Amino acid sequence: MNPAEVATALLIERTLQDSPAYRKVDDTLYVIKQGSAYVMINVVPWGDNRAMLRCTAQLVKGVDVDGKLAMQLLELNSHLRFGAFAIDPAEHTILFTHTILGGTTLDKEELTATLRDVALIADEYDDKLMAKYGGQRMVDLLEEAAMERIMERDPDKFSFDD
Repeated sequence: MNPAEVATALLIERTLQDSPAYRKVDDTLYVIKQGSAYVMINVVPWGDNRAMLRCTAQLVKGVDVDGKLAMQLLELNSHLRFGAFAIDPAEHTILFTHTILGGTTLDKEELTATLRDVALIADEYDDKLMAKYGGQRMVDLLEEAAMERIMERDPDKFSFDD
């Protein structure tokens, strides 16, 4: 990791370390939970001495993005302070993302404001999008995957017959 990446990672860890909603995944990837939304915080190198902080929330998966939905997302983008709705057409997923410059110029207030806004927007719009267009929220997908892993371990031990 370059010095800017290290400075960014340290600031994230110092800022979020006491939050029960925060988890460190690895040296450059963190997650925060806000309501039903998860925000991935990724420290990304930019050249030799710089870093970016990319925040991405997967809002709804399994949605067919048609013209009406795409237009609605573009219109919403024009009203946001920062960040933008995006789509991953291969996964039929609607995202909310925002990227800022990391490194020594990033301060705690800027980091906190960015994470708060991304998390609050993601938490609000995952429910609205799912209600109107279908699909599954990230929290629902994670719970479903966790239950599948539990049942795959030893389904015979998971019994109510005792």
